[in-house]
Amino acid sequence: MPNQNLFAALRAAFPADLDQVAVETADTPAPLHYTWRDLDRGSAMIANLLDSLDLPPASRIAVQVDKSVEALMLYLAVLRAGHVYLPLNTAYQAGEIEYFIGNAEPAVVVCSARNFGWVSKIAFKAGTRNVFTLADDRSGSLLDRAAQHADTHRPAERRASDLAAILYTSGTTGRSKGAMLSHGNLLSNARVLKQAWAWRSAAEGGDVLIHALPIFHVHGLFVATHGALLNGSRMIWFARFDPKAVIARLPDATVFMGVPTLYVRMLAEPALTREACRNMRLFVSGSAPLLPETFTAWKERTGHTLLERYGMSETVMLTSNPYRPESARRGGTVGLPLPGVGVRVHDDKGRPLPAGEVGGIEVKGPNVFQGYWRMPEKTADEFTTDLWFKTGDVGRIDADGYVTIVGRSKDLVISGGYNVYPAEVEGILNGMPGVAESAVVGVPHPDFGEAVVAVVVPRPGATLDGAALVAALKGRIANFKVPKQVFIVDELPRNAMGKVQKNLLRERHKGLFGG
Repeated sequence: MPNQNLFAALRAAFPADLDQVAVETADTPAPLHYTWRDLDRGSAMIANLLDSLDLPPASRIAVQVDKSVEALMLYLAVLRAGHVYLPLNTAYQAGEIEYFIGNAEPAVVVCSARNFGWVSKIAFKAGTRNVFTLADDRSGSLLDRAAQHADTHRPAERRASDLAAILYTSGTTGRSKGAMLSHGNLLSNARVLKQAWAWRSAAEGGDVLIHALPIFHVHGLFVATHGALLNGSRMIWFARFDPKAVIARLPDATVFMGVPTLYVRMLAEPALTREACRNMRLFVSGSAPLLPETFTAWKERTGHTLLERYGMSETVMLTSNPYRPESARRGGTVGLPLPGVGVRVHDDKGRPLPAGEVGGIEVKGPNVFQGYWRMPEKTADEFTTDLWFKTGDVGRIDADGYVTIVGRSKDLVISGGYNVYPAEVEGILNGMPGVAESAVVGVPHPDFGEAVVAVVVPRPGATLDGAALVAALKGRIANFKVPKQVFIVDELPRNAMGKVQKNLLRERHKGLFGG
């Protein structure tokens, strides 16, 4: 059987001329041009370094670094060496990192140099033997050590079912879960998207991707990066999104992928015109709900219709609006199930619902993950008896097969494309001095899609200040989880069973940000 290592498939798609530019940096002090040969050699040296450490098979490699092409090489090297890539959001703080490292027990941790002091302390305490640094200026101990190794490497033999990555996605209880994705999960999805979005070969003029997303989650790492690599397409690489700078490069590209926040920010720039988008063929939106006004405004301004799709850490991509005809893309929906992916809607008793009725969205296909890391009971709970994954999202499928997401059964808040689970934030708030209880909800926000808002009840005799609570949270959790506003109230609304009625809180504050 041929090697099913995802890296082997990506490497086979590299152009015959390895000296062509694969990645061009767009926001470094001077543009850097990385060839396909550079990606091959760089990932080989890092893979050889990993091999030299004599790690157990399929070791977890935890990575919390700033976005760089070298970080991309590290990802490819982990796949190449047959280990398991574990990306961590750069905004995570010490308490969060301590949990991830303790749960995943990585054999190697790679962090930014500025965080080495506290990250290495956590890692060594947890039993990790190897901690390296990697900065976004091509420096760090990882590259120093890798430079001592050969620049050729034979990819490790892997089966499609072997684990390739673990992505942590928080649970409603506040405890994060590691979604286990295999080489087959990721490769099958990349191949389906290549066809669904009609990536153009060099003979057809070739696609160029503007990559302005982080590479620690599904959208930027798997959807965007895999798409370009599997097609042998050049990437224009932004370490950080800047609307003016991205718009200036649109004439040099054909594909852009972003979360709704990025589209909102580009719409605020006068430079966004039809002329600027003249060479573009595809704008993809995902990771958060796309407001109807953003969908309409983008089409009016640029002449392009945003293609909205639906995915999650456990499944990569599930649905997509059609690539052609463009007129078939429906605002407010996430499109049709991708080829080979089953999507259905059931009621809370597990019974199928007819077209147009709202229920729990369930999925099945080669893209669906293998389960949660070291959580067999939780994994079993999240699958039906006939092995469909319960997404936790609530939606409907119309008579034409288009999927519309209307809510989330687990109260998930998606702010700027990042998942925020209220229970995690509530747990920290409730542990603060003077706080009796709290409720965290998401409300409409014109920029972030949703904003996190907290409603807090003080203990008897205590005086609380919302701004002070926000300030205290900023040192404890990632900024995207911190509430934009905290309200102090005497009591939370409850139903007859004593359950907090978060729907009333969302309704009460829905106009807070002009939504």
